[in-house]
This record gives sequence, structure tokens and C-alpha cells, in this order.
Amino acid sequence: MSQTLGALHTPRGITTARLSLLPPAPEQLPDLIRLKADERVFGFMLHGTRSAERTREELEDDIEFWAVRGYGTWSVFVRGSGEFLGICGLMERPDGRGVALRYALWPECRGKGYAREAARAALDFGHAAGLSRIIAVARETNEASRQVMEDIGMRPSGGFTHKGHAMVVYESVTAG
Repeated sequence: MSQTLGALHTPRGITTARLSLLPPAPEQLPDLIRLKADERVFGFMLHGTRSAERTREELEDDIEFWAVRGYGTWSVFVRGSGEFLGICGLMERPDGRGVALRYALWPECRGKGYAREAARAALDFGHAAGLSRIIAVARETNEASRQVMEDIGMRPSGGFTHKGHAMVVYESVTAG
């Protein structure tokens, strides 16, 4: 069963100490096309890399999802410079497992704490907005992504196999 966020119906940006997370917008399309076509980034994501046309369709879907649900995926930028780093946000998993935290940043961002900072902000946003359970999924071999999940307080809660890869499901649950 999907959860909605009550009165929150408009996209909202988030700022952290170093980042700006902005809701989806058409002007982000060129950055999203580059990110989602890059095997180093989206090769690990559900359904893999995307064509430019598929990325355009996903951006339209993301904008609509925000309008309906009041949450979704943000584009992540460095505060001040506006440098595009990637995406982070909350989505309804197509396999029915629930609302999931997802993030995909350029490999050059690794080791700087950007994924952790963005993921923590997205998780906090979701819980504050009324989502009592948020999951995240990573390949068992993706130690960096799994470490981010653990660092922000998510705990392993199961697993499954997807296209021959062992996947680990993490969750964050709040009372309420």
C-alpha cells in the first residue's frame, strides 16, 4: 500500500550545509541525460542506463509524481556553484516493496560525503512528511552504497536476487 503525504502537494527544495536538492524541472534535462546514460552511474540502478528519450519521459513522470505524491527525486547541486552532482530522492518501487530512497551521483563525488548528506536529507524529508517506512536497495557487492545506508541509520531487513545479483534491502522505520 502506498503512502501519501497529506497536505504537501508542491515540490520543495532542500538545502543542507553543502548541497541544494531541487525538485525536477525541464532545465535539468541535459544534466539528467548525461547522468542516466553513464554506465558508471546508472549501470547499478534498476533498469540500467537510459536513452535520452527515456530520460525525458522519466523527467516528465518525476514532475507528475511530485505533483501527486508531494515527494520524489531531487537533482543535487553544490550550493553556491550550482555544479550538478546527481540525483537523490524517494520513489515508489515498481516491484511493490514500498517507497525507496535512491541516489546516483557522479563517481567523482565519491569519498566527499555528498551521497550521505543528500540521502540523509531525503530520508529526513520523507519521515517528516509522514512516511513511516522507507527502504533502500543495493547490490550486495556495492559496499559504498551500503555504507551510506548504514551511516544514515538504515538497517538491513532482507534481500532478493535481481538478474543474478544478490540485493540487500535496508529500511528506516519511525514510530507513528
